[in-house]
Amino acid sequence: MSGTEQPRGALTVRISAMPADTNANGDIFGGWVLSRMDQAGGIAGVERARGRVVTVAMDGVQFIRPVKVGDVLEVYTEVGGIGRTSMKIHVEAWARRFQTYHHEKVTDANFTFVAVDDNGKPRPIPK
Repeated sequence: MSGTEQPRGALTVRISAMPADTNANGDIFGGWVLSRMDQAGGIAGVERARGRVVTVAMDGVQFIRPVKVGDVLEVYTEVGGIGRTSMKIHVEAWARRFQTYHHEKVTDANFTFVAVDDNGKPRPIPK
């Protein structure tokens, strides 16, 4: 681990960063990382809402460190505030570095998801 900081929440998605996901400098695209974060938040949201959810917002994201080819991206989620139809989910992305296995936080954000019914209309989140 880097320093004393530990991931917050449950490990929800774990995936290898591949060469096809890089920019011209060999770093993994930020959008690829954000997509995995949205996916993990959606998984946590579906579990909590017991059904379909949609992403409606995420707070500002600041990338702390790059992700490189061969790193394993680990995405952690923690459900926070829950309203009638929406919830905040804190999502953190960590890189487990290729060969060294050093664990470093890459970025984090708070995502807002809304529970929806089969017609895409907001529905109450079960207590």
